[in-house]
Amino acid sequence: MMIDVYKMHGWIQKLWKSRISSSAQREQEAMMPEKSGSSVRSTSTPPPSTLSSSSSSSSSSKQPQPHSALSLLQQWSRKYDVFVCHSSVHSDIEEAVRLVSYLESSPRSLRCFLMQRDACPGGAISTELCQAVKDSHIRALLITPDFLQDDWCKYMMHQVLAEAPMSNRIIPLVQNLSHSQYPQELRFYFYTDLGKNPDRGYTQVKTTVLKYLEGLPKNEKTLDGQHG
Repeated sequence: MMIDVYKMHGWIQKLWKSRISSSAQREQEAMMPEKSGSSVRSTSTPPPSTLSSSSSSSSSSKQPQPHSALSLLQQWSRKYDVFVCHSSVHSDIEEAVRLVSYLESSPRSLRCFLMQRDACPGGAISTELCQAVKDSHIRALLITPDFLQDDWCKYMMHQVLAEAPMSNRIIPLVQNLSHSQYPQELRFYFYTDLGKNPDRGYTQVKTTVLKYLEGLPKNEKTLDGQHG
């Protein structure tokens, strides 16, 4: 009977040791992925400080710079942000309306002058157009074959050039126009071709205008120097 008790005691010890060893092995195996995972994360992921600084710098670089008080004040010193000059042909009017609708859309809505909409009824055409040019920061010329045949458009083009020669206040936009037809008076200005991709062209115009308005203090100082 004593032998059976000793044997049973030995079996119990062996069983207990095997359970302890297997349990320890499972714990060790369970800990291995965490260690390897943490080591991978530590080598591939930058520290939190690096992440926050890089994300903040990237987000700040993408966000447009807010207007300063001075630039806002100077922006509202003129009645319009963009003067749009186009011919009286129906297709050109429709294109000008689409452009103005895009520029006046939010966010960062711009104030535009459109002849058919904003000219004072009963006013002289020359007076209305020349006053609108003076009251606008940027002058966009929608140059088409009909634009080149329109006496008023050619008059306004020369008026715009006389107001601000060699400045960044003129944006030529061409449509259905070959390079050889591009006016020689504007040969020193890069133009945007709306015929290839109108949406992209509208975006370029709005971006250019906003950039000009954000730098108004510097731009106005340059204009004063030219006029002086």
